[in-house]
Amino acid sequence: MEIVNEAYVRRFAAAFAAAAVIAGAGCASHQQAAPPPPYVKTIAAQTGSIHPVEQLAGIIAPYENVAIQSTLTEPADAVYVQEGDGVTRGQLLAQLDTADLDAQLAADVATANGNHANTARTTYQGSMAISQGVDSVRAAQAGVQQAQADLDRDQRDLTRDQSLLASGYISQQIVQAQQTTVQNDQSTLRAAQSALANAKTTVQANGSLDSPGLQASSVQQSAAQEAVALAQAAQVRVSIAKATIVSPINGVVVNRNLNPGEYPGTRQIFTVQQISPVFAVLHGSGSQVAEIAAGAKAIVATADTGTDPKLTGTVVGVLNQIVPGSTDFEVKVLLKNTSGTLRPGMAVQGQVALPVVSGVRIPTTSFTDDNHGTIDIVTPDHTVKTIHVVEIANSGSTSIVTGVQSGALIVSDGQTSVGDGEKVSIH
Repeated sequence: MEIVNEAYVRRFAAAFAAAAVIAGAGCASHQQAAPPPPYVKTIAAQTGSIHPVEQLAGIIAPYENVAIQSTLTEPADAVYVQEGDGVTRGQLLAQLDTADLDAQLAADVATANGNHANTARTTYQGSMAISQGVDSVRAAQAGVQQAQADLDRDQRDLTRDQSLLASGYISQQIVQAQQTTVQNDQSTLRAAQSALANAKTTVQANGSLDSPGLQASSVQQSAAQEAVALAQAAQVRVSIAKATIVSPINGVVVNRNLNPGEYPGTRQIFTVQQISPVFAVLHGSGSQVAEIAAGAKAIVATADTGTDPKLTGTVVGVLNQIVPGSTDFEVKVLLKNTSGTLRPGMAVQGQVALPVVSGVRIPTTSFTDDNHGTIDIVTPDHTVKTIHVVEIANSGSTSIVTGVQSGALIVSDGQTSVGDGEKVSIH
């Protein structure tokens, strides 16, 4: 029994040793087989152009934000809108009481009418005074001519009487009487000349209704009083018109601070925002806005809406630093927003188009670092080589870089787990 067992053990040991040799040979064969190199997807760098974009964040702002106040000291009769109501330009928002203004207007109109009547009367009186003055001048001129004629006649008679007296034909008494007559004629002439001068002075002082003078001044004064009353009436009409408070724009009422019976005071009683169109106010540093020009196209997106959030707009201005000494600049993009999707205050992301840039193009996904400073290329012997590049521009999917030659094979996915010096497989 022991011999049988011993033989069995020897056969088992031999079989086990053979199996061990075979197993060892199999393991050695497996360790000697080298794994194939990893496969990477590549793309050839090419010279070309891209339309780069600048990514900027910002918020939506209303196209217009109108704060409505009233200078009237009148209470509100009615308020017709609530916060959140959409309004159109010229729509009635509130009506203030105008009872005292209506009374003041009636008084001013009555005063103006009275002044107008007074102006008409003054005009008639002036015309009559001017006409009378002209008639007085004419009468005075006639009086002077008559006095001069009488004086000339009596002077001739005196000369004749003096000759007759010298010849002894008439008495001295007759001559003396004629001398008295001449003297009286001279006094009459002087009085007539004085009356003519006074009449001319009066006419000159009165003037005419169309030239400077006392009567024209009286008419002008009365007309000025009428104009003042009319101006006061017009001012009251303006105040009455202001009592009807209307929306100056198409928009939405975002603030109401007036109730019936309240006086407006000096506070802001309504705020209306125009939200079609709107502005996307994007913020960026100096380097980000340096190449952005007015008129550039921009795509604005927001995650705050459930519908398609992307809208295309136009850059209308690049504003200088918001706070002196800061490096924060604003880019204003005008968006139509016809559907009202965007609301003031929403956070947005904007892609602003920059001028076309030409150079060596590579996929933006090929960068191996967040700073876009390194990429992996594959050499002709299928070895990965990490090189440094400088990104000049970026369109979102394609970048223009320096530091790599056109035609070089670029590892299109920079996050592939291959390293510098590693052998790879490409197709």
